[in-house]
Amino acid sequence: MINYSTITESNNFIVLDQYKKFVVEEPNAGYQTEGSLEREFIRDLQAQGYEYLQDINSHDALVKNLRAQLQRLNNVVFSDAEWRRFLEEYLDKPSDSLIEKTRKIHDDYIYDFVFDNGRIQNIYLLDKKNLANNAVQVINQFEQTGSYDNRYDVTILVNGLPLVHIELKKRGVAIREAFNQIHRYSKESFNKENSLFKYIQIFVISNGTDTRYFANTTKRDKNSYDFTMNWATAKNTLIKDLKDFTATFLQKHTLLNVLVNYCVFDVSDTLLIMRPYQIAATERILWKIKSSYLAKNWSNTDSGGYIWHTTGSGKTLTSFKAARLATELDFIEKVFFVVDRKDLDYQTMKEYQRFSPDSVNGSESTAGLKRNIEKDDNKIIVTTIQKLNNLMKSEDKLPIYDKQVVFIFDECHRSQFGEAQKNLTRKFKKYYQFGFTGTPIFPENALGKDTTKSVFGSPLHSYIITDAIRDEKVLKFKVDYNDVRPQFK
Repeated sequence: MINYSTITESNNFIVLDQYKKFVVEEPNAGYQTEGSLEREFIRDLQAQGYEYLQDINSHDALVKNLRAQLQRLNNVVFSDAEWRRFLEEYLDKPSDSLIEKTRKIHDDYIYDFVFDNGRIQNIYLLDKKNLANNAVQVINQFEQTGSYDNRYDVTILVNGLPLVHIELKKRGVAIREAFNQIHRYSKESFNKENSLFKYIQIFVISNGTDTRYFANTTKRDKNSYDFTMNWATAKNTLIKDLKDFTATFLQKHTLLNVLVNYCVFDVSDTLLIMRPYQIAATERILWKIKSSYLAKNWSNTDSGGYIWHTTGSGKTLTSFKAARLATELDFIEKVFFVVDRKDLDYQTMKEYQRFSPDSVNGSESTAGLKRNIEKDDNKIIVTTIQKLNNLMKSEDKLPIYDKQVVFIFDECHRSQFGEAQKNLTRKFKKYYQFGFTGTPIFPENALGKDTTKSVFGSPLHSYIITDAIRDEKVLKFKVDYNDVRPQFK
C-alpha cells in the first residue's frame, strides 16, 4: 500500500507532506540480481499506471510508437510522407544536438506543420496546460549502436519521446557505477546522429538502496557526481530506496510536473533541475497565494510567509521559479522581486535574465520603475527597496496600488522592517508578501519589536545549514576554537 498525503488537492502541486516508507522484506544483496531489480521496478511503475511496452528495443519500433502517441495527443493522422517530413523538418533533424532537442521540450514544443493538402496545424510534443493528457510509457533493454553497441536499462517515454532514463545496479554495488555507465553511454551512443535519446531530460541512478536524479546537461567531469540529488519530502527527509522513490518522484503527475514546471533551461543552454527543497518552497508560496486569493484574505501576514533557506542553497532560482509561476496565475498583475543594495539589484537582474531574458524588467531609476510597472509585457519587476519606497512616497495614486500583486523580498533582513514596509502596507490594497532569508530574525535576536514572522507571516518552508551539510550541497564549515582568555599572574 502506498501511503502519502498531499498538502492540498490541486492540479499543480506535488510536494509530499509526509511519506510512510514501504515495509518490505529486504532481499539479500547477494541474491537479488540486477535483472530481478529491473523487473520489480517495472512492475511498480505499471501499478502506478505506466504502460509497459515490452517489444520496443530498436529505433524503428521507438519511432513507430512515437508516431502513434503524437497522433493521439494532437488528434491527427500523418501519412507516411508527412510523418517523414515532420521528422526531418522538426522532430529529428540530423543536425540537432542535445541542446536543440532540449529547447524543443522547453521552448519550441509547438510546431506549425503544413500537411500535404495545405492545412496548417499546431503539433504539440507535450500538453503543458493539462498534464493528464500526456501518455507515460516504460520500455527496457533498448539497443542502440554508436561507436559501440549499448543496451540501456529502463527508459520512460512521455508521448513516445524518451525523457527520463534510469540506470540500475544491483544492491551492494556502488551507485557511482550507474553514474559512470550513463557517462559512458553519453559518449558512445546516446548522442549519435538521429538518436531520440538526445531528448532525455532527467537521468535516474539507483542501486536499490540509494537513488539519485540529475539533469542531462550535467557536465561529465570528476566533480559532476556532486550534482546528483536525492528526492525528499517537504520536511527534508531523504527518500533513497528505489521503491519509495518510484512511489513519489516517479508518480506520473509528479514526474510530469518536474519535467514541465521544475526544469529550467537557461540562456547558457544549461538544463537545471530544481532540488526537492526548492520545489517545496515554490509550491508553498503558490499554494499560499491561491488559498489567500480564494479566501479574499490579502494584504496581511496571513496571506504571505517566509522561506528559510540557508546561504548558498540556490535561493535565486527558487525565487525566480516562484515569481515565474505566480505570473501565470490569471489574477496576478505583477510580481515585484525586491532586493536591498544597489549592486545586488544588477546582480539579481543578471541572475534572473540568465534563467529567462524576456520575463524580467529592471529599473534604472524611480521613473524607470514607474514606466516598467505601466508596461504590459513584463510581469516580473526587479527593483531595490529604496526605489520602491521613493516611488510610493512620490506617487499617491497609481493603478497598480489597487491590483493583485506579489512581493518577493530577497534576504528579508532588518532593512525591510522600516519606512518602506509601512508605506507598502498603506499604499497597496491587494498584495501577497513573501521573504527569503538564510538568517531569520526571531524575538531572541531582534533589535526592536519586529521579527521576520511579524513582518512576513509564518515560515512556509525551511532548509537550514544542517540539512545542507548533510546533503553535501554547501561548503562545510571548519570551526577552530582559540582560547583567548588572558593569563594573569
